[in-house]
Amino acid sequence: MRLLIVSSVIHYQYGSGLYAYGPYAREVDIWADLFPEVIIAAPCRNEVPPGDCLAFTRPNISMRPQEETGGETFKAKARQILKLPTAVWGLSSAMREVDAIHVRCPGNLGLLGIVLAPLFSRYLIAKYAGQWCGYPSEAWSVRLQRSLLRSPWWRGPVTVYGRWPNQPSNVVPFFTSILTAEQIALARSAADKGKSGDVLQVLYVGRLSSDKNVDVLLSAVAKLRTQAIRLKCIIVGEGEHRSALEAQAKEMGVDDCAEFVGGVNFERVLGFYEQANVLILASESEGWPKAIAEGMAFGLICIGSNRGMVPDMLSEGRGLIVPPGDVDALAEALREIATAPEDYQLMRARAAAWSQQYSLEGLREALRELLSTRWGISIYHGQQAADTPSGGVR
Repeated sequence: MRLLIVSSVIHYQYGSGLYAYGPYAREVDIWADLFPEVIIAAPCRNEVPPGDCLAFTRPNISMRPQEETGGETFKAKARQILKLPTAVWGLSSAMREVDAIHVRCPGNLGLLGIVLAPLFSRYLIAKYAGQWCGYPSEAWSVRLQRSLLRSPWWRGPVTVYGRWPNQPSNVVPFFTSILTAEQIALARSAADKGKSGDVLQVLYVGRLSSDKNVDVLLSAVAKLRTQAIRLKCIIVGEGEHRSALEAQAKEMGVDDCAEFVGGVNFERVLGFYEQANVLILASESEGWPKAIAEGMAFGLICIGSNRGMVPDMLSEGRGLIVPPGDVDALAEALREIATAPEDYQLMRARAAAWSQQYSLEGLREALRELLSTRWGISIYHGQQAADTPSGGVR
């Protein structure tokens, strides 16, 4: 079968390689292990990829570039409407060439894919990577995508993060991962060694966008400095808010203990996990945040917001929850960890044991089983790339 993946993720054609955001590229590689040919219908730029991108490694992946639209201004919205016929034609042309269609949501192309895919194939699967339960400030188009995926129009499974009440049978709780079995073994070893030191090592891994609340983390760090709490904050990732966040750190006088390292190779990210004590990801919205799952695997004390799957991931004594945007709550949680780290050893152990059960290899097998069961056919299981590259960037 030929599989079409419909995605709003920006791709980059550079040299002889095709690149995209690291965790997404790793996951698409897994899909390419299940199908003889994978075609991606998504925006594609012919330029050097950003630092948080990764090259696809499977030779059976090809690109069908789609028009790149979007934006929050009136002009951008108007242009998107004018380009709609072109977008419909481009996506429909790609769908005519394949046997099965995988639509990734939420996103502009994801919405169009939900509408068009049932017209072209009986073999459908969607992934909703956002917060399935919704949140107050989300866009109407995002709510529409969830409504369509729950409706009889969408005749395939929809993988979501978490178990939600009163959902139709096609909505399937699922997981994701970017850690290989070898990397999980490394995480297990690091978690077993324990964390020590007089300075609390705090880590953030992710995009530097407004909804991630990195500014709140910096404010909490500044507050703890006034209480003589010794800590070092490493911020890993790129994004449109990096310069503003660096300016905030300097203005608050914490630029000496808050280090921005940018988008780095995934091997280096693993090194940060090994050295850190705490991981912070207190976003406004989340699905299944890979950074929290990875931090847990390495035995970090993870602090997340009460959004998406985060409360479930950190439940049963596996982590701490704070309201997004609450500087005082985040600072207090960090203060308690810094002053009594021995009280959190059981939490670290619980987190590591729970997260280490998820791997890229496990994801591939779970997808194969889901597709075989829901589609009623045998899914091709090609070369599994036992030497899957462990590289990647964040």
